[in-house]
Amino acid sequence: MTPPPAVLVLEDGKTFHGVAYGALGETFGEMVFATGMTGYQETLTDPSYARQIVAMTAPHIGNTGVNDEDPESGRIHVAGYVVREPARVASSWRATGSLESALREQGVVGIAAPGTRALTRHLRDKGAMRAGIFSGDAALAPERDLLDKVLASPSMVGADLARDVSTPEPYVVAAHGAKRFTVAAVDLGIKAMTPYRMAERGCEVHVLPATSTAEDILALDPDGVFFSNGPGDPAAAGYAVDALRGVLDAGRPFFGICFGNQIFGRALGLGTYKLRFGHRGINQPVRDRTTGKVDISAHNHGFAVDAPTDGTFDTPYGRGEVSHVNLNDGCVEGLRLLDYPAFSVQYHPEAAAGPHDATDLFDRFCELMGGAR
Repeated sequence: MTPPPAVLVLEDGKTFHGVAYGALGETFGEMVFATGMTGYQETLTDPSYARQIVAMTAPHIGNTGVNDEDPESGRIHVAGYVVREPARVASSWRATGSLESALREQGVVGIAAPGTRALTRHLRDKGAMRAGIFSGDAALAPERDLLDKVLASPSMVGADLARDVSTPEPYVVAAHGAKRFTVAAVDLGIKAMTPYRMAERGCEVHVLPATSTAEDILALDPDGVFFSNGPGDPAAAGYAVDALRGVLDAGRPFFGICFGNQIFGRALGLGTYKLRFGHRGINQPVRDRTTGKVDISAHNHGFAVDAPTDGTFDTPYGRGEVSHVNLNDGCVEGLRLLDYPAFSVQYHPEAAAGPHDATDLFDRFCELMGGAR
């Protein structure tokens, strides 16, 4: 049976035709691409992809189906999904179902189209932009009408999405073995593997809602505070910036990743800006400027911190510096304070679905907490 038609419409008017993959209907979001050759289930369930339509650059997706162990959250978060050639059969001893059935069950509209390489090259030229996927009956409308719908959809600039994907209630991830530290982790879109990595190191992790105040965080008397990855524009998350400033004022060790890195930058008085097409995938080279070590790292972000990379800069908490840079485009990949136990990185050291080069950053966080004691 031939699948129903589908069409992907970009806000600049470019269109890609294919067939429906997943749920039928229409969906809107920022059109981005992810360069990972594997880990599609982790990508789909990463809350940082909220309100984004993700195109996979790997040509064959769905080979290993889906399972109950790999999700990074309780549901699929992408707004839409674009693949070139979906697997006809899921083949893995761990599979509990097919990828398309999971998309269909969770109402995620997708498209299988032969032009994913052309789409990626177009986004590399023009930058990330709004888009819509229309499948089934929705794909039969005039393309001018579909474009008007895309142009009426919201932009990622100014979008406050962290509170939408965050946990509504606090919960605790117990330490593995003997407890060494208490960590307050603010969930701005946290991935399940992140508190697990800290628990492996003896941390009892108290995961808190995105809108938690400094008072909420410090009421736990934590040994350290962690701000997670997440979606949206950091300039719209002033509540998180205010909470982090309260944590820094209290002198608690801090570690942030991805969105948490951007919130840290804004708490230090730095600006943030939208990248042209962002970094998404598990093969991004990042150099640690203090050691010279290069890590291949997992990324998912469309915004970056605007900070001087030549020497130190002044902050309300003493001297700061850019600790990591991206070797592809030179953008800021990490910050640290020189007079205070606080640092952050722009990438995902929890390494789901890999690589594992940067997991020692959790050890560095534990060292900071141990030193503060």
